[in-house]
Amino acid sequence: MNKNLVLHALHEVKDPEIDAISIVDLGMVEAIRGDDSKLVVELLPTFMGCPALDIIRKNVEEKLDRLKVFNHIEVRFINDPPWTSDRVSDLGREQLKSFGIAPPPKKINETGGWEVGCPYCDSLYTTMENLFGPTACRSILYCKSCKNPFEAMKPLSTMM
Repeated sequence: MNKNLVLHALHEVKDPEIDAISIVDLGMVEAIRGDDSKLVVELLPTFMGCPALDIIRKNVEEKLDRLKVFNHIEVRFINDPPWTSDRVSDLGREQLKSFGIAPPPKKINETGGWEVGCPYCDSLYTTMENLFGPTACRSILYCKSCKNPFEAMKPLSTMM
């Protein structure tokens, strides 16, 4: 089995809600196993109960089926290890930012708080408008510098 070929195909599978980032750069791909006839791809959901999992599964199966290499393709969602926001690649962080979503903060302070830079102007002069965004893994913030509202991916600690 050619893992690089599979990985290349998986880079073309975008998050259904954030089409600027692949499931690979989002850090969802945990394992690729199999041989020339059967392929098993294990993915980590970004949070339990994500409504996009069926779409992601279908998109992965379609992309891999187009390779015309495997007789059987199985996509599994696993929860161990749990997905954490530090799995987002550096490229993925840039892709989120270009989409207008602040990437998850790399550091959380002693009190459990986190600083988020505005994806439009990079200012840290931001405030939390709502911890609950359009999905469980995102919050709504406001930049006091450029006056834009924006979404930010939550760090792991706020999703537990």
